[in-house]
Formats: sequence, C-alpha cells, structure tokens
Amino acid sequence: MTLKNNTRDFDPEIVTDFREKMSYGAYLNLPTLFDSQKPVSVPEHHDELLFIIQHQTTELWLKLVLHELQAAIEALRQDQLAPALKGIARVKHIQRTLTEQWSVLATLTPTEYAQFRHFLGNSSGFQSYQYRAVEFALGNKNRRMLSVFEADAPAHALLTTTFEAPSLYDEFLHYLLRAGYDIPAAVLERDVTEAWTYHPELVHTFRGIYENASEHWAAYEACEELVDLEDNFQLWRFRHLKTVQRIIGMKHGTGGSSGAAFLQKALELTFFPELFAVRTEIGA
Repeated sequence: MTLKNNTRDFDPEIVTDFREKMSYGAYLNLPTLFDSQKPVSVPEHHDELLFIIQHQTTELWLKLVLHELQAAIEALRQDQLAPALKGIARVKHIQRTLTEQWSVLATLTPTEYAQFRHFLGNSSGFQSYQYRAVEFALGNKNRRMLSVFEADAPAHALLTTTFEAPSLYDEFLHYLLRAGYDIPAAVLERDVTEAWTYHPELVHTFRGIYENASEHWAAYEACEELVDLEDNFQLWRFRHLKTVQRIIGMKHGTGGSSGAAFLQKALELTFFPELFAVRTEIGA
C-alpha cells in the first residue's frame, strides 16, 4: 500500500481526546520534566542547555542503575542468582549508554564552555549523591563522602543507608558460601562500611571456579558479569576524564577538585580486584 501525498491516515482506534483520559505527557509528567532545565547564564548561553540536559539525563540513568543494583543485592540475599544477573545485565546496557553520552558533551568546545562556566558557582558532578550511592553499592565506600551531603537530608539518608549496607560483592560472596564455596571468615566478617580491599585468599576460590567452569557454571557466569560491570564502570570513568581534558584541559573543577587530575586517580579504584587477579593465576 502506498501513501497518498506522503501522509498516513490515523488508525480508527487511535485515541485523540484526552480531556478525561491519561495521555503520554501526563503519565511521564513531561511539563515538570521540561520545566527542569533552567539555565543560569546571563545572557543565556546557547550551549548551557546541552550541559544541563547531559547531567540531568545522567542522573536519571543513575537512578535506574541504583534501583537495579539494590534489587540485585536483595536477590542475592535470597539466593536468587538468575534475577540478580538479569538486573546486572540491565545495568551493563545503561552503562554503555552513559559512556556513549559523553560524546555529546564533547561537542562543547573550550571557548563555548568558558563563556558560561563561571555561572555554575561551586556546583560540580563531584556532588552527585546518586553516583556516590552507586559506588557505595559496588563496594567503594568512603565515609568522608557523607559530609558533602549533610545539607541535603534525603540524599544524606540514602547515602548513609547504602554506606552501612553490604555491597553487591559482599552479598555475592555470602551467596557463594551458602552455595558451598570456600569463602574465608575474615572476608565474611569484615566491616562493610570500609572500602573493599584485596583479599588474596579469595583468588584460590575463584581459580577453582574458572578452571572448572563447566562444573561451576552459575558462579562462573556471575563472576564474568561482575567483571563486565567493573570494566564498563572504568570505561565510563575514562571517558569522563577524556571529556573533561578535552573541554577544560587541566583546570581545577568548579567544586574545588583538581579536575582531570582528580578523575585520573579514580581509574585506580577497583570494585572486584580478586576477579581480575585470578586471571594471572589461571594456566600459570
């Protein structure tokens, strides 16, 4: 069937009267969403809208990442590995979207950004409480980060709860113990408010899983999903660093950080170090 005058007719069942029905815009609360981009530059700079939308969409995706990680943690707590891995798989797709999104912000040139950067004051991505909550959920705990959010009671409450709870990795190791794997008591009894540090004794357990994958397929698959998760996180961090270097070079960040130098240090942080260390042992 060809279109007449390059126009298609409405299907007869399409709803067009929304005076008493919920519409797409109402369901998504689009008026509020679209009213949330409020440039502060005077006169308003054309590229500030890009800057705002970039960071707002990142926050929306982070909200979903945190939602999925919390569900995955709970699933592991209940020995439901398959739903946990499903959630982690979704997080991995979100991570790819977040990483690719930096390419949009990278179209902002140093000259363009310099024309409105000073209007941002002390605001900085360093102050993203959802990003910190995601790091906490993955095991990169840092008590000092809580002080940044003391003026924001809801954010501080969320971060405190996530900070004090076992991480995804903690719950995975407890799951492995219940599944019959040898997990050292020192690991199981550790203070979960401390950042995860390397436990060499865990490498032996993971080596057994990897070298006999067919016998331990569920655990093997879960390990690889966690490796993917960390790989993706590091790619996001690296893309963030390179975008910052591209736009502001080595200038300090608006919130007082050292900027690119501070982001460079983040590349040394790790979530699941034993899952990477085991690769050196396999076949050795």
